[in-house]
Amino acid sequence: MATTIDGAAKPKVRPRNSKATKELLLAAAGEEFSEYGLAGARIDRIAERAGANKRLLYVYFGDKDQLFDTVLARHIDALMESIPLKDGDLTAFAAARFDFMLANPQVSRLSSWRILERSEPTEAERQTFEERVVSVAAAQEAGRIRADIPAIDLFAIVMRMTDSWLSAPAALRAVAGEDPMSPRRLREHRAALLAAVCSVTAPA
Repeated sequence: MATTIDGAAKPKVRPRNSKATKELLLAAAGEEFSEYGLAGARIDRIAERAGANKRLLYVYFGDKDQLFDTVLARHIDALMESIPLKDGDLTAFAAARFDFMLANPQVSRLSSWRILERSEPTEAERQTFEERVVSVAAAQEAGRIRADIPAIDLFAIVMRMTDSWLSAPAALRAVAGEDPMSPRRLREHRAALLAAVCSVTAPA
């Protein structure tokens, strides 16, 4: 161990773990952006949440816009990986998307901010949705789901159906007469959702 000028033992300085710091910053940024959006988010608060020097945020991610894009890409990747659209099965897709959004409210909020604050899609987003529309079109050609509605419209309708309760107005939720997020209410809505998707997508 090295010593100081007066002969005392000098403690070793552990090198900074840049990967761990990046993860902390990304997690903190996800929380901040989901609460305040891009415009309302503050770099100081993100750094404070992460327990890191805000200078590192600029070093690793450039600026707030680039950090927002990085957080979005990270969550979109997790969303797409967790919600497959195998063989154009829109009912299974609806079930998986509902379950994922319920378990990951931060992603749902980020998606809402994304729509409000960023009008232009990234190339990765566009490609992902294109692949899903192609999968739906293939299922239509194979006769597994209805083909009288364009694939892109059918996919968009089903995707929005999965948000129907989770993003419903508070006044509508109140009509249920119980906790709108209680396990019983969510099970009931999930069953209704899948029945509706089956009905909407069934071959004519």
